[in-house]
Amino acid sequence: MSEPDPVWTERTVVRDGVRLVARDHGGDGRPVLFLHGLAGYGGEWDATVAGMHGRHRVVTLDQRGHGASERRPPGGDMSRPAYMADVIEVITALRLDDVALVGQSLGGNTAMLVAAARPDLVRALVMVEAGARGMDARDVDRIGAWLGSWPVPFGSLDEAARFFGGGPAGAGWAAGLEPRGDGWWPRFDAEMMVRSVAGLVRPSFWNEWRQVACPALVVLGESGIISLAEQREMASARPGTAMVTVPGAGHDVHLDAPGALRAVLTGFLERRP
Repeated sequence: MSEPDPVWTERTVVRDGVRLVARDHGGDGRPVLFLHGLAGYGGEWDATVAGMHGRHRVVTLDQRGHGASERRPPGGDMSRPAYMADVIEVITALRLDDVALVGQSLGGNTAMLVAAARPDLVRALVMVEAGARGMDARDVDRIGAWLGSWPVPFGSLDEAARFFGGGPAGAGWAAGLEPRGDGWWPRFDAEMMVRSVAGLVRPSFWNEWRQVACPALVVLGESGIISLAEQREMASARPGTAMVTVPGAGHDVHLDAPGALRAVLTGFLERRP
């Protein structure tokens, strides 16, 4: 596995009073913007993007409510339209012209919605362990219960990694915690995460998926959460969509197999005109 790029520049964009923070890894090539999943942060992409700045302008974003960005946006707005507007503002403010969007899980949904709504901005879409089905209230309750089960503060990063299941993904989740005087805490408020998931409560996003006009790649973990039926329906709804399964990876493909994911991404992006 390549080591993460050691140098990046923090960029701050403010939209409607919401502070959005990104890691700009630089690069002179065509831009790629990475969007993390629920309860994540931009730094979890570091191992995946290592070396990509040699051919791309690489930026990873802490989305609203996450990481170094605004922890509690005004009015607690964690809606899908708010996430979308943030991404569009970052693309514009950082001059990420003709951008490729790469998003995992919740970030993949955001990337898809932006690609569907703004084909003038997005040249390629990569959805990592993200599909087109919606959620229901039971999903929100389940995720809320999981977040509420975190035994915070964690006494150490090793303790946190074990709680998150160990292995590369467990270590990756632990690395997203922030140190305080009494231990290690999440870089988010659980209430804001539940509101984020609530924005996915609808029957499906099939209409938006069909509206995506740019080339698209769906990356799946071998033991991920996107069902075979959903995979087939996504392929049927958009003929020509590329689909790749990463062996040995779960839902957090970028944490389980960053090198393999990087190879898949660069192969896809460099074939785009």
